Amino acid sequence: MAKVRNRSHKHFQLDSVKIKRAQKALRAKTETETIERALDLAIAEHESNRLALEANDDCAPDCLPRLDLGSLPECLPPNLRRTGGGARLSTGAM
Repeated sequence: MAKVRNRSHKHFQLDSVKIKRAQKALRAKTETETIERALDLAIAEHESNRLALEANDDCAPDCLPRLDLGSLPECLPPNLRRTGGGARLSTGAM
């Protein structure tokens, strides 16, 4: 765990069962350590999501591979096979 530099004294009303479950899951020794680790996880997840979205934004739709349904094996059900005018998905209902 990172060294704590800035601390502030806060009072929260929290679910004690959730804290104990989180404490066990995070293998924290104290409730304070539990909250610190949970906050670190939330921040890390947010950063990971931000980077993933940023990476996805860098990839324009034109750089994604195109799926040619005509090149798929004949073992596919007929509703997934290419028909004369292009690919179409039928529901089987007429």
